[in-house]
Amino acid sequence: MKTLWNKNLILLFIFQLSSALLFSQRQMESLDRGLIAVKEKNHFYIGWRVLGTDADDLAFNLYRKSGTKPAVLVNEKPITGATNVFDEKANPKEDNTWFVKTVVNGVEKETKGSFTITANSDDKNYLSIPLKKVTGYTPNDISVGDLDGDGRYELIVHMTGRGADNSFKGLTDPPIFQAYTLDGKFLWEINLGKNIREGAHYTQFMVYDLDGDGIAELVCKTADGTTDSQNNVVGDATKDWRDTDQKSATFGKILQGPEYLTVFDGKTGKLVNTVPYIPERGDIGKWGGRGGNGKNDNTGNRVDRFTACVAYLDGIHPSVVMCRGYYGRIVIAAFDFKDKKLSSRWVFDTKDGKNPFSGMGNHGLSVADVDNDGKDEIIFGSMVVDDDGKGLYTTGFRHGDALHVSDLDPELPGQEVFGVHEIEEGTKGPGVALFSAANGKVLFTAMDDEDVGRGVADNVDSTRIGAQMWWSGSNGLYDIKGNKIGEAPKSTNFLIYWDGDTSREILNSNYIDKYGKGRIFTAEGASSNNGTKSTPALSADILGDWREELILRSADNSELRIYSTKIPTTIRQYTLMHDSQYRLAIAWQNVGYNQPPHTSFYMGTGMKPAPKPNIKLVP
Repeated sequence: MKTLWNKNLILLFIFQLSSALLFSQRQMESLDRGLIAVKEKNHFYIGWRVLGTDADDLAFNLYRKSGTKPAVLVNEKPITGATNVFDEKANPKEDNTWFVKTVVNGVEKETKGSFTITANSDDKNYLSIPLKKVTGYTPNDISVGDLDGDGRYELIVHMTGRGADNSFKGLTDPPIFQAYTLDGKFLWEINLGKNIREGAHYTQFMVYDLDGDGIAELVCKTADGTTDSQNNVVGDATKDWRDTDQKSATFGKILQGPEYLTVFDGKTGKLVNTVPYIPERGDIGKWGGRGGNGKNDNTGNRVDRFTACVAYLDGIHPSVVMCRGYYGRIVIAAFDFKDKKLSSRWVFDTKDGKNPFSGMGNHGLSVADVDNDGKDEIIFGSMVVDDDGKGLYTTGFRHGDALHVSDLDPELPGQEVFGVHEIEEGTKGPGVALFSAANGKVLFTAMDDEDVGRGVADNVDSTRIGAQMWWSGSNGLYDIKGNKIGEAPKSTNFLIYWDGDTSREILNSNYIDKYGKGRIFTAEGASSNNGTKSTPALSADILGDWREELILRSADNSELRIYSTKIPTTIRQYTLMHDSQYRLAIAWQNVGYNQPPHTSFYMGTGMKPAPKPNIKLVP
């Protein structure tokens, strides 16, 4: 009888645990319909988003209001398929505003989101966001968040002046953040001050609604002299912790003084809460570890390598995660934000080079629920940290520059991790590796003992099912099983959903290519960021249907330009921003060597309908 009772108790516990995971809903943004209209020669392209919480059979009616005339219905019958329409009856000489209503059982319901094109608007193929000029600065990485709770995204722009890589000396300009609406209205500016160094590996900024009040926060590392939008100062503004000795090996670096983590209110840019930064720098000469580039230094190269992300570590609420180090010692610290206060959740620390996780980091990272328990893990190059802050596994392949995590092979259960690795300084191992995200099982390797700088994996060949892989120095395009199937694309930088099918297009600099077909779009007069990496300011599904927008700076740095596809599609898909993994990828896209976002499910040729996201829209 006792044995039976124990078995029943175990079964009850398992049932309760599985039920809790099944019904746990992640808090997500409550978005409007994201409607966008793009002028063509004799008509207008209109697109809008399906929400992740919408019923599959939800229908829409599209309306146009021209000037002072009553609104008219554009479609002949409710739209149940793809959410894009060509409006050929709109008069381009009038002010036109489009909006949609949902239709359930023949009954219409109001829904948020509209878009206006005025009669005197230029025939631009982009939205223009004029920038508030900061002398000597250019717009760089961008993140998005709903800063005012209206269901529409705003832009947070990292303005950069003089910068320097950690491996170089030299003074830099203070990093600056500016916020804008999609209508081009300037909202606020934050200056991180002279005690935060500018560079790709220093200032990682997270924009996310961390406390579920419908307003996104901005979180980043700060220091003495950081000034918010209302001239509130962090720490002691009189302090200058920079090494200003031009003869010093650390000239221009900031290796002394207090370090902070600060939350800023997204609506106002005002400082909300500041706590000591974790992980602290400690002894700067003890951040070495295993493998190439793993040796210690006293010049601030290894100690000041930062990454960051947001993750649902409890499966419901987002936590902000700050990381330090990847060549050797790695410390990852998770924080929760509640009642306007930051609190430490856990700290993962490899401590020294003997730890098998030491040196396994990356110039970026990803977030995914790799073990399907409803909670997120941190995929950091060759290693994975579990939701509880404990190491899940490491492949031992050491650090690298590019990382892609998704269901790359739809024939295998779960997700896969594709990455390239810097094999250098006498180390051995694969320069390219594909492994199971759940347990690190190696599925494919290539480029043995060779240093590979860049690599990409996704479904770009629309004639084939599953992802394809290619990398710098490769002699071809490979399927996800490792078979060579054709020529590699000419670039290995970025990806975008742009045309009408579910396979990905290749984004590089200011142009988009379709594999096997060539150039399909060029953003004339616009420029990419970050040198030869040629990355966009941001690429994300922020407007229209499920295809992604491309945000670039103008060549003269006077404005941001938001490009949205005008190519029709027959595919109905809820907004990618309601897939938690994709949304979190937009938050970390600005980190280190920027990488394209991926969904939690296989998206591409031959895909099954995307699983409904288990989310709760807030507030």
